[in-house]
Amino acid sequence: MLPPSLKRYAWLSIAAALSTILLKGWAWWITGSVGLLSDALESFVNLAGAMMALAMLTLAAMPADDNHAHGHGKAEYFSSAFEGLLIFIAAISIGYAAIERLINPRPLEAVGIGLAVSVVASIINLATSRILMKVGKQHKSFTLEADAHHLLTDVWTSAGVILGVGLVWLTGWLWFDPVIALLVALNIMWTGWQLLQRSAAGLMDVSIPDEELKAIEEVLERYRRQGFDFHALRTRQAGARAFITLHVMVPGAWTVQQGHDCLEDIEADIRKALPHAHITTHLEPIEDPVSLADQGLSR
Repeated sequence: MLPPSLKRYAWLSIAAALSTILLKGWAWWITGSVGLLSDALESFVNLAGAMMALAMLTLAAMPADDNHAHGHGKAEYFSSAFEGLLIFIAAISIGYAAIERLINPRPLEAVGIGLAVSVVASIINLATSRILMKVGKQHKSFTLEADAHHLLTDVWTSAGVILGVGLVWLTGWLWFDPVIALLVALNIMWTGWQLLQRSAAGLMDVSIPDEELKAIEEVLERYRRQGFDFHALRTRQAGARAFITLHVMVPGAWTVQQGHDCLEDIEADIRKALPHAHITTHLEPIEDPVSLADQGLSR
């Protein structure tokens, strides 16, 4: 089962999305601002993304089984891809509404109250995003980090909308409102594209981050100084887990027990550097040239 802490934070994201939908929807209703409408539509994306995140986090935490020997960690990437797709749909809807308002401008009403409500909604998103980012990094949850990034983008989007509506209020230039809405649409479309790219990279077995590869190399270098060697290092990221395979070259005269003990030590040291890693090692005699036949597999 998913650790209660992560499930609790997924529900927090859902609660924040529901709150901001109500607040931003009310702000749009009383002002008639297409900019505030665009902000409210993005909150619906937040809600759908948060619900998908909860479902995929629950699936990703399920243990390995006969049909999924490596676990279900990749389920997290489906969540971010789904959210990216929803963002594209929201951007198109916002763009359509903004162009219609450019063609048929309309004065805004009760702007002061609408802006105050929108500011409260933005504060909720900012606080939620900071919490999700901290927990996501701590537990290496791609889904929570993606949700946090999206909420933070929503905060900047809201700031732009508030600025645009405020300028309309101060200047009377109605075109500010739909122009800001179009900029919002372009901004969240960029966010959606980034989420889709990260999801695709994960589903295509992208290697672990460079800083984690460096941590592995530092461990291996200590053993090289003891006379061992390594090759065919391959890594991939699957949600919160990293999978590492490695060929270890030791003296051919060693017994099976000596080789096994060496592998256990190496795996333990790598696991200290990367606690979330699943490690598979293969033993080879260092004197045999055939052992180097697959060295081209190294990352």
